Amino acid sequence: MSTEAHSVSPSAKAPPEIPEELLDPDAVKVVRRLRRASHQAYLVGGCVRDLLLRIRPKDFDVATSAHPSQVKDTFRNSRLIGRRFRLAHIFFRGGKIIEVSTFRANPLDELQDLPQDLLIRHDNVFGSAEEDARRRDFTINGLFYDVDDGRVIDYVGGKDDLRARLIRTIGNPDVRMREDPVRILRAIRFAAKCAFELEPNTLSAMRAHVHEIPRCAPPRVLEEVLKLIRSGASRRSFELLREVGALRILLPPVAAYLERRGPEEAERHLRALDALDEHVRAGEIPSDAVLLATLLAPLPRDAARRGPIPKASQPQPPVAAEKADEELERELSALEASADASETEDPAQAPLPEGALREPADLHDERLGGNPAFAVGTDVQPWSLPQDAVAPDIVLSEMVRTARLPRRIAERSRMILLAQPILSGERRRRRSSPQAFVRQSYFPEALAVFELSVAATGQGHEQLAKWQHLFAGQDLSHVQADEERPQAGAPRKRRSRGGRRRRGRPKGR
Repeated sequence: MSTEAHSVSPSAKAPPEIPEELLDPDAVKVVRRLRRASHQAYLVGGCVRDLLLRIRPKDFDVATSAHPSQVKDTFRNSRLIGRRFRLAHIFFRGGKIIEVSTFRANPLDELQDLPQDLLIRHDNVFGSAEEDARRRDFTINGLFYDVDDGRVIDYVGGKDDLRARLIRTIGNPDVRMREDPVRILRAIRFAAKCAFELEPNTLSAMRAHVHEIPRCAPPRVLEEVLKLIRSGASRRSFELLREVGALRILLPPVAAYLERRGPEEAERHLRALDALDEHVRAGEIPSDAVLLATLLAPLPRDAARRGPIPKASQPQPPVAAEKADEELERELSALEASADASETEDPAQAPLPEGALREPADLHDERLGGNPAFAVGTDVQPWSLPQDAVAPDIVLSEMVRTARLPRRIAERSRMILLAQPILSGERRRRRSSPQAFVRQSYFPEALAVFELSVAATGQGHEQLAKWQHLFAGQDLSHVQADEERPQAGAPRKRRSRGGRRRRGRPKGR
């Protein structure tokens, strides 16, 4: 009998569950090359979930039966990352990375009696495809896609939950949340991003174990918080954080402030997040400094303030206002000088620019959360922020100390927040002109946060329009007319021979 007699005609073959044109061609190449090397390989996790929802995935991941060293041998354009949890990154043109992980089993599944402390501290037990699916967090993230057969492989009921629009843990929700309390934040992000509901038992487990989040590595917790705000569904994420009690754990100063100020202030903050979501959905991805500034914007600026928070800021007498202007001027000038110095220092010693690829070993070190969950190491400070409503500076300083927030991002956020009263017209810069202020590197980010504030409060449209015109290089006379003092004596900027700006002194001083 001929080979043709056994073949299935193209017309009889069922169409693929995910159209091939939606798949990333490089990810498909990785899967097929691993299969040619006699390994199992599938697309896995979030990319499968998003494709079934017809959402464009941010990235594509591959799971395989090949061990990390075998993946490395198969791809010359790859390198292994992580110390104990070994993964392979395969590099393509344009900086694209396809991450390849080996099928693993849940290490707790090997134990006859579960320990009292379920927090996963190692996760390098290789397993089968089904074991790999069952060790994952939520059913909608436990799906595999066979690119050759065009079918979804579902060991955990993820397709049913996608249709029901539910976030449900794989297995016992109490056990899964205790294994990795950061799953609470991931559940919130998926529910908000996909407009899904939290399955009742999963929601109960989230509320019951939310106090365990600080046991996880703080840098990983911070990254999950930033993902929530960057998701395009930050308003819903914030509402869910409050609903499950996570906001009091993660950001006690913000929670305390909003509780004291009442529903009106909370709604104003949510409207700012609404405006942020519109920008994200339009493809404008804000920097981490903007995200943090937006999150901390409601906090009082007075670092020494304690006790009851006034319901509305009272106008200050002229002398107090003048002192406040001078203090703001000094603080911003010091931060700007620091930022200018970092631009001129030895590039080899300078901090990594925002968005630069961090060292993969750090990303997947067990203390930082490359694995599903890890205990805080002895040399890592626990997540700990002030419990009272304090100034953003204090919160940012604690994030630098305990969560490894890069200092450059914290300082950028401070400058953005310090610029807000200048943009709104509440404060003035006495020693620099509006044009000099607009030329500051952080100005576009500060203006973006001010735009969110205007959208939230409905106030400040005129000031926003003035600064937008100024930033766009329009006629400046209407802005200068609002300044109480003439700006003739303001410092002027001049170019050094190397073309880099440096701060000059006014003549006659």
